[in-house]
Amino acid sequence: MTSNTEKLQKVLARAGLGSRREMEAAIEAGRVKVNGKVATLGDRIEMRDRVSFDDRPVTLRGAEETPRRVIMYNKPEGELCTRKDPEGRRTVFERLPRLKGERWIAIGRLDINTSGLLLFTTDGELANRLMHPSTQVEREYAVRVMGEVRKEHVVAMVEGVMLEDGPARFTDVQEFGGEGINTWFHVVITEGRNREVRRLWESQGLTVSRLKRVRYGNIFLDKRAKAGEWVELSQDEIDDLALSAGMEPRKVPELTPDEKNRWSRDKNKRRPVQAMRKPKSTKSPKGR
Repeated sequence: MTSNTEKLQKVLARAGLGSRREMEAAIEAGRVKVNGKVATLGDRIEMRDRVSFDDRPVTLRGAEETPRRVIMYNKPEGELCTRKDPEGRRTVFERLPRLKGERWIAIGRLDINTSGLLLFTTDGELANRLMHPSTQVEREYAVRVMGEVRKEHVVAMVEGVMLEDGPARFTDVQEFGGEGINTWFHVVITEGRNREVRRLWESQGLTVSRLKRVRYGNIFLDKRAKAGEWVELSQDEIDDLALSAGMEPRKVPELTPDEKNRWSRDKNKRRPVQAMRKPKSTKSPKGR
């Protein structure tokens, strides 16, 4: 084995075909060929090898040659985090700018009834690092809870609760006030299991009536992207995001005039969506 080889799934993810996990599944399904032969999981390749995905050639690029783009999307309730829905419901990918030769990879998911921050990138390795449990990237949510929240409820959720798929906990819980039986909280969690925030509150006999993600790692949802809108992150934001995942910054190329025009047209096609009212703050104090 030579030092200039890399794992096949890592190279495919870097080419923008999907996350590393998605590429591993594609390899196992026999959708990838290397030098004309069906690849197997565990194969390593060189940049000179010929690789195809679904019988279409893949342009292989080294890490420093591959552009890295990230966009922030403000997901409204009612949209699915899937590329296509058999029932014809709206998906988050329908609103994103078009790419040539690449595709947007979602960094995590939100269920249909959850709104707020979604990050998308062209870099599958970055997506994999930011989603992997070992990276411990913080996700912060604004939560409207229905019912009487007592101190013992909060203590239990911070110390840890056993759910059906294993232990879970919030690393921080802060109250932000409310009216009647509804109270706003901000909570922080470091993994992205299915409906984990809702299930933690349900374990205390409480109901989440609204849920919105307001932060992923060092990226806060802000006024640049209203509900149903996206914005491309700045170079500094992308560099900080990569560093938080243990990756080196990478230069993002300037958009060509044609790309700028196309992205502008895509923005103008978006339908307005009523934004959800935000709590007082999007930043959760540390130290709990």
